[in-house]
Amino acid sequence: MLHTPHPPTPRPRARSRRRLRAAALLASAVSVGLVAASAPPTPLGVGDSLFPQLGNPGYDVTAYDLSFTYSGSNSAPLKAVTTIDARTTADLDRLNLDFAHGKVDSVEVDGEPAAFATAGEDLVVTPEDELDEGERTRITVRHSSDPVYPEDRQGGWVRTTDGLAMANQADVAHLVFPCNDHPSDKALFTFRVTAPDGLTAVANGLPMGVDRTGGSTTWTYRSPHPMATELAQVSIGRSTVLHRAGPHGLPLRDVVPTKHRAALEPWLEKTPGQIAWMEEKVGRYPFETYGLLMADATTGFELETQTLSLFERELFTEPAYPEWYVESIMVHELAHQWFGNSVSPGTWSDLWLNEGHATWYEALYAEETADKTMAARMKAAYGASDRWRTAGGPPAAPKPPKNGSKTGIFRSNVYDGAALVLYALRQEIGHAAFDRVERAWVARNQHGTASTADFVRLASEISGRDLGGFFQAWLYGEKTPPMPGHPDWKQTPAAKSPAKASHTAHGE
Repeated sequence: MLHTPHPPTPRPRARSRRRLRAAALLASAVSVGLVAASAPPTPLGVGDSLFPQLGNPGYDVTAYDLSFTYSGSNSAPLKAVTTIDARTTADLDRLNLDFAHGKVDSVEVDGEPAAFATAGEDLVVTPEDELDEGERTRITVRHSSDPVYPEDRQGGWVRTTDGLAMANQADVAHLVFPCNDHPSDKALFTFRVTAPDGLTAVANGLPMGVDRTGGSTTWTYRSPHPMATELAQVSIGRSTVLHRAGPHGLPLRDVVPTKHRAALEPWLEKTPGQIAWMEEKVGRYPFETYGLLMADATTGFELETQTLSLFERELFTEPAYPEWYVESIMVHELAHQWFGNSVSPGTWSDLWLNEGHATWYEALYAEETADKTMAARMKAAYGASDRWRTAGGPPAAPKPPKNGSKTGIFRSNVYDGAALVLYALRQEIGHAAFDRVERAWVARNQHGTASTADFVRLASEISGRDLGGFFQAWLYGEKTPPMPGHPDWKQTPAAKSPAKASHTAHGE
C-alpha cells in the first residue's frame, strides 16, 4: 500500500460539481423521502472476525497528525486535535471513524464544519458535501483524550509514576484518538506533544523540532514509514533520552526515567549487538531509528510500538529475572519491528505471524547466546499444544477475545504455539529453505500488510512444493500434528504443563 506524505489540496471544483449534482437530483431525492440522509448513524467495521467493528470501509488513511496538550496531571484529559488525510475508495455521504471515551468538540471536513454523532464506538461524520470516490480529503477532529478508564475497558494510555505512555494493541488506539483502528490501514504519523517545562515528550519516529514558549514545550516527531494505529507511541514524563549509534550508523534513542538512568544504561548498551544479530538472520533493520522506552508502570506486558518499544522498567531492575531471559525479551520486541510492524497482519487472525516469529527469534537468541536449546523449548510447547488449541483456538484461528479484555487474543497459542509451527516448517523444508523464507517474507512485504495465505504461498514457492496441507493441519487443526523428525514427541498431561516462557502477555 502506497501512502503519500503530502497533504491534500482543497477541492473547490469538486465541491461545485457536487452542489450542481445535488441541485439536479433534488426533485428525485424529495420523491423518495431522503431515506439515506435520515438513516440513523450505525457503527461499521472492515469485517475482522476477532474485532468486527474495528476499521471502517470507504477510505484509506494516508497520514495522521496528532496534537496532544498535557496539563501535568495524568488523571486529567488531554486537549487534542487529530487531523486525518485520507483517500476515498467509494462515494461517501458520511464516514465513520473509530473513536470512543473522549469528548468531541468539533469536526471539520476540508476546512468546513461537519455534523457528527456517535454510534457504538464509532464517530460518524457527515460532511456538508458528499465525498466522491478517489478524492483526497482532510478530517480535523478537536477532542479530549482521557487517560482514565473504567476497570472493564482499559484503554491505550498507560499512567506511569511521572506521566503517560501508550499501549494501543490490539483494539484501543481509538480510545486515545479518532482513527481507522485496524492494522490493514497503515499511515504516516506526525505527533505534536505540548507539556509543562521539566517534562520530556517522545514519540515514534524522528524528532522534527522543539518549541519552548510560556512555561511549556512542544515536541514534534514524524514517522517516515507507514504505521498501524496499534503501534503508535507517545511518552510524557521526567525522562532522559539517551543516544547511541547502531549498525551502519542507525540512530538509536532510549527513553528512561531520569532517576533510574544509571541502573538501566548497561541493558541499553546491548541493543546495537541485538540489532546486528537480527540483521544477520533476516536482513537490514527496516526503520529510521530504534530504542527502548522504559516506563515506570506495571502493565504485565511489553509492547513493540514502532521504533520505540515499551518496557516495564522493573523487568530490568528486578533481580529475579535472569540476564539471558531479559535479553531474549528485548530481542522479542526488536524482532517485531520486522514481523508485525514493517510487515503488519492483514487481519487480527494473522497475529500468529507477529507473535510466532518474535517468539521464534527470542528463543533462537537464547539458544545461541545462553545455551537454552530451541528443541527443548519446542518439545515443551508441543506437549502443551493441544491444550492451548482447546483453550484459545488453533494458531491461525484464535478464539475471539472477551469484551473489554485488552490482552484477550494474546494467548499461548499465538506465542510458543505459533513458534512451534515455524519449528515444524523448518523441520519439514530444512534450515536453508526456512531461512530463505524468512528473509523473503520481510523483504517482499516491507512496510505493507500480509496474510497467512501469503505466507503459505511464499513458503510453498521457496521450498518448491505445495505446503497447503501441511499448514492447514498446523495452523487450523484442533489437534497438533506429528512433529517432523520427532515422532517421539507427545502431548503431556495437564498437571505437567510447562510454565509459559515469555514474560509478556501481549505484543511481545
